[in-house]
Amino acid sequence: MNPTYDANAASCPLPLRDYPTIVLAHGGGGRLMAELIEHLFLAEFADETLSAKTDAAVLPLPTHAKGRLALTTDCHVVRPLFFPGGSLAELAVHGTINDLAMSGAQPLYLTVGFILEEGLPIAVLAELVRRLAQAARQAGMRVVAGDTKVVERGHGDGCFITTSGVGVVAAGIDLGPQLIRPGDVVLVNGPIGEHGMAVLSVREGLEFESPIVSDCRALHLEVDRLLRAVPNTRFLRDPTRGGVAAVLHEVAQAARWEIALDEAAIPVRAEVRAACEILGLDPLYVANEGKLIAIVPPEAESSALTALGPQARRIGVVRAGSVGRVVARTPFGTERLIPLPLGEQLPRIC
Repeated sequence: MNPTYDANAASCPLPLRDYPTIVLAHGGGGRLMAELIEHLFLAEFADETLSAKTDAAVLPLPTHAKGRLALTTDCHVVRPLFFPGGSLAELAVHGTINDLAMSGAQPLYLTVGFILEEGLPIAVLAELVRRLAQAARQAGMRVVAGDTKVVERGHGDGCFITTSGVGVVAAGIDLGPQLIRPGDVVLVNGPIGEHGMAVLSVREGLEFESPIVSDCRALHLEVDRLLRAVPNTRFLRDPTRGGVAAVLHEVAQAARWEIALDEAAIPVRAEVRAACEILGLDPLYVANEGKLIAIVPPEAESSALTALGPQARRIGVVRAGSVGRVVARTPFGTERLIPLPLGEQLPRIC
């Protein structure tokens, strides 16, 4: 990935043309910082509230909104910055949207903070900003505030992005582990492990017969369909760091029930499974960026699977048993314990 940036196309190109890489002065509050904000960030995000350059954005709620506000914040530190299926920019937007969606919220507003390393090419930053703006527009989310800081060379690994998102949870939507009951079914909306393995393949220079592409995408529309079809959905969560295994442990411990998986029912693409086997990884622990875990009452299983789409599968059930335990039934008919991961199998992936 070698992004190019045409400084001459900027409305005031001189500072960007004369400085093709980030320097410390781009974060110093002076002319270079002002030009970077004016002719790169504001030009790309093009929002009237952001363009006012106030310390805080004062925003209206939609006139039809009847519910509760949802607020989330997240930091994004993927390496490399660009990977098959996405980049740090899409990851920042989609990750924030998905955190809101898992609370049942429709996303409205986004704030973005950039930590830039001295020496980062302006072309790379411009490509990230373009992708971030495009991802936000596609999701109907406005970028309304932001900040930029520059750190010394060797202290930032190119670029880090911090985001905060605001959304609205419609009246009547209530989600949480306290609602889960034995007999409830555990669903996933598609094959797992794609994001982590896509990032790893690029990071380590691995080549597989079939390329692995990240599943990085926004899930709010999918969640909206699910909640319309099954308004008594118990719980939602996107299995990012730690993968499906970490999420299910969190749920089982919070709900104080046991979760039993059907190993054969867990969808994993052949190329992801093969890559995991080669590298000694378990797909249950590999991060995802476009998948969700839903727990719904057993009578709502069919409606939920239809709402989640053709790749959705039932992968387990909640049952009374050892509090907080997660097990999986193997193809041999035995059960194996799914331990809580000690840490990340693949660091710096989201």
